[in-house]
Amino acid sequence: MTNKHLFSLTIALLTAVSSVFPQDISFGNDTAVANTNHGKVRGLVQEGIYTYKGIPYAQSKRFEDPKPPANWEGIRSALVYGPVAHLMTPTAVANDESEFVFNHSWGYPGENNQVLNVWTPSISDGKKRPVMFWIHGGGFTAGSSEELPSYDGKNLSKNGDVVVVSINHRLNILGFLDLSAYGDKYKHSANQSLLDMQAALTWVKNNIENFGGDPNNVTIFGQSGGGAKVNALMAMPSAHGLFHKAINQSGAFRGASATTETTRAVTEEVLKNLGLDASTVDQIQTIPWEDLRIAGNKAIQTINERLRATGNDTGVFGYNWGPSVDGEVLPHDILDKESLELSKDIPLMIGTVKNEFFTTLWRGIPNNDQAKVDEFIAQQYKDKADAYKKAVKKAYPHLENPGDLVDVDLLFRPGAVHQANVKSSIKDGADVYMYFFEWSSPVFGGKYKSMHCFELPFVFDNVAECYGMTGGSNENTDAVAKQVSGAWINFARTGNPNHDQLIEWPTYDQKKTQTMFFNVKSHVGPQHDKELLKLVSSN
Repeated sequence: MTNKHLFSLTIALLTAVSSVFPQDISFGNDTAVANTNHGKVRGLVQEGIYTYKGIPYAQSKRFEDPKPPANWEGIRSALVYGPVAHLMTPTAVANDESEFVFNHSWGYPGENNQVLNVWTPSISDGKKRPVMFWIHGGGFTAGSSEELPSYDGKNLSKNGDVVVVSINHRLNILGFLDLSAYGDKYKHSANQSLLDMQAALTWVKNNIENFGGDPNNVTIFGQSGGGAKVNALMAMPSAHGLFHKAINQSGAFRGASATTETTRAVTEEVLKNLGLDASTVDQIQTIPWEDLRIAGNKAIQTINERLRATGNDTGVFGYNWGPSVDGEVLPHDILDKESLELSKDIPLMIGTVKNEFFTTLWRGIPNNDQAKVDEFIAQQYKDKADAYKKAVKKAYPHLENPGDLVDVDLLFRPGAVHQANVKSSIKDGADVYMYFFEWSSPVFGGKYKSMHCFELPFVFDNVAECYGMTGGSNENTDAVAKQVSGAWINFARTGNPNHDQLIEWPTYDQKKTQTMFFNVKSHVGPQHDKELLKLVSSN
């Protein structure tokens, strides 16, 4: 081989390698070493952002309170995501197309999953940046900080000069099994998942200055189940003072939290399924996960059947693992006056996306089949079918297809409006900002519309990385990302989302109901669906 050919081959190999490995990235033994209260951690630097993954913020025995993690010697590597919570129903099969759209990363499960991730522009410049504390979705039963590519905090940190933190925490049966009747060490077991979040916020308070963050300017934000967790944290006296602003994305649900009566009934079923009783209950701390999972699923099924048989409303999804009013961790229901008074000084941004789970794609109704749409509406609304259609068309005058009549969200939106109305009515309370995300995805002919999770790539400014969901980076998606991501950043910085890439966004109150409608060309207006929500609530 001639020197000329060897040179050409070398250039080709270098080009191929550079296309595989990310550019502007550095890592090594002495790169990005930061201090924590428990030891040093080593991350990497990509595009000027210091990144740390899988840092332990707590440790615990099963069903017991989180404690600070054990100290370590030397430098701990923090280059990859840590363990995720076990799923009660492991994912075995995924639809090829929808999985392409969402592009999940399931991670590796483990019970030592009290870990967090940090993205920051600097660890040594002495600045105190706003901290954006992200709580993942998946209800209270599933999900993780790495589940969706949109969760990556690099671009948000870089664009906003903020510190982004995301967490994993105990979920489902390990986070909410109420063993409080069986000894003091299990006193808070019904809400251990919430205590994990509090422990992570405490870690932020004690350590985030080492990562260029301000422990006195922390915004909690989350979507879906993460939004519900935001609400739960606002109702927790023990978490008071650990955060200063809150953003709830598609996570406001109407309905009361579970009671101790119900959670202890679930526990009785779990113990029965495992062959345990009060004298042997401690064995539950060492029982194999698979046995615990099966016993828990069976118990939830039994309790749902029991609740339905006695006329109790179990909601759209049925009763499942989640927070309960235990008198201490959660003394009152999330939207009770006592909880609202506790969080009255916390500015809130709250909103939903246009379609959420309600698309004809999931209903199995052809989007252009008027007859099937009419049949569905008649079954759902009976003698109010015509009134329903009229109300939808008034709320959404630019509907294009018959399926659009049944695609608008009526699950998350009522709760968001209710919470905004109640919180904004508190005397001398902090500001509330309401949004409605109506941008519709063009992928696969637009059939996914503005679905649950579709605002996330815009919040984190990851539209290019989430091409299956957004269609990639282009003039339209970039314009929406600048508006949305900038609003989240400014809200975290000051409690006011306004910025120069967005039209003026006024605060929300129950009378004017001023709402930001996010789209390529966003606009502000009053609540558009009052009649529709009123009709649906009376159905």
